[in-house]
Amino acid sequence: MGTQYALPIEMLQKWATEKPKSIYLRQPVNRHFTEFTWKECYDTVRRMATALQSLGFQPGDRIGILSKNCAEWFLADFAIQAAGYISAPIYYTASADTISYIIDHADAKAVFMGKLDDFAPSEKAIREGVVKIALPYDTIDCEYSWTELVKTHDPLPKGKFARPELDELFSIVYTSGSTGNPKGVEVSWRNIAYGAWAPTQSLDVGHNERMISYLPLAHITERALVEHVSLYAGVEVSFVESLDTFAEDLRAAEVTMFISVPRLWMKFQSSILARVPQKKLDRLLSIPILSWYVKRKIRGQLGLTNAKLIGSGSAPISKAVLEWYQKLGINITEGWGMTETAGLASSHFPFRKDKVGTIGTPLAGLEIRITDEGELLIRGDSVTKGYYKDPELTAKTIENGWFHTGDKVEQDADGFLSITGRVKEIFKSSKGKYIAPVPIEAMLFDNTYVEQACVMGTDLAQPAAVVFLSGEMTDGLSREDVRTSLEETYHSINSSVESHLKLSTIIVANDMWTIENGYLTPTMKIKRMRLEDRYQTVVQCMPDRPVVWEDECDVEANAPA
Repeated sequence: MGTQYALPIEMLQKWATEKPKSIYLRQPVNRHFTEFTWKECYDTVRRMATALQSLGFQPGDRIGILSKNCAEWFLADFAIQAAGYISAPIYYTASADTISYIIDHADAKAVFMGKLDDFAPSEKAIREGVVKIALPYDTIDCEYSWTELVKTHDPLPKGKFARPELDELFSIVYTSGSTGNPKGVEVSWRNIAYGAWAPTQSLDVGHNERMISYLPLAHITERALVEHVSLYAGVEVSFVESLDTFAEDLRAAEVTMFISVPRLWMKFQSSILARVPQKKLDRLLSIPILSWYVKRKIRGQLGLTNAKLIGSGSAPISKAVLEWYQKLGINITEGWGMTETAGLASSHFPFRKDKVGTIGTPLAGLEIRITDEGELLIRGDSVTKGYYKDPELTAKTIENGWFHTGDKVEQDADGFLSITGRVKEIFKSSKGKYIAPVPIEAMLFDNTYVEQACVMGTDLAQPAAVVFLSGEMTDGLSREDVRTSLEETYHSINSSVESHLKLSTIIVANDMWTIENGYLTPTMKIKRMRLEDRYQTVVQCMPDRPVVWEDECDVEANAPA
């Protein structure tokens, strides 16, 4: 039978009753924040639920949401739930092919269309017959308007809310697609309820917290840890108007909880060091009175003055980066989870200095096993029952409720887990030795000039690293200055790893890896296979030197014999 949890719509009803005039959502539009109370949100959700039912959809029909984060994203999701439909969110950065694939795979009958940077992919991908509903922002042409639908429909009576069983399908959440087409993970009502309830307990989330939603809501982390945690804990959420206003909006939100990804933490670090070089910062931090002032000013500039819980997840982060922030009084706790575990499954909270670099311990109620090969297996209320329309992958991945995560881990004497890499990312050198790239990449990030890194070298004698440099950190430096620093990193790594793990060279890439050029997923993970294809020729023909730029490889490869 399992633990019984309240449904999300019941939590929305609870707060609308208990604190109707309290602010739930804060949406900036043209640099002005529009605030929505719990009562207003509940009323809007009920009206949109009625509107959806009036359009003739059948119970269980799939409805997509394709938009940047905004208040109406939350409300559309809640309305889909209340009306008895199943959501299939789509990343707002998705290509036309990916949008088309998800709509067809999910057999979506409608899509909520909202804030987008580029209208072209969705205009091309959304086939005729799929109903389009425009959120109240500039978006593609749609048959229906959010504002009009809400205005012209009465609230759905409470007695007509959908009341699914906890093990029924709540949403099809598509993975960010680091390899091939995205997989549709079947998230049940039990999964999302646990994914929202458990963190409120383990992270000590109170009713007066303030959060900000900016990571993609199509990803389970933001959906569970921000959207649904806010619902189950009854806390305020602000949104970001645009990338250009991110820093300003974050400061205005006065967050008490902030979760980010390694890429952004490294961007913040580069931005700070570009203004205050490391030697000067060390000197300021060594003076007690100045140290307090500097730390407070940096926290204020980042918008973290009031933050009591600061987290990092979605991808590995360098221990050196975490320790750098720790010196500033910013204690970043790592968390781990997957789409298949409905968000957070393990957390290093409360913060412990001696456990920096670990992902902590599993949340209450979750069981773990570690196989002889080091793979982490997990079982509990958060774990999906399978993949939509893919019984073969389901059978291969989930056995007797145990989900094979694909992550290799180590566990210390206190039960704290450390990720050492992905099982499928381990490659074999020409010497027959297996190489896990993630730990080496973490050591590369100890050098603050490195913004992106990928270790590769299948069938080569030794692995090679390809890195992209931080423009902020290397601005004004000569190539030789940077080369000297990277050579120090190269020798430091090679002196601390086993012989088969020693890097043959570090190659500095010409171009940044982005979501737009297809080398990053929407959640900022590198697409390792695509990068290996991209740099295969360079890696195989690289000069025999510790550090070399990609353009230097090109010159040497094309030089006359």
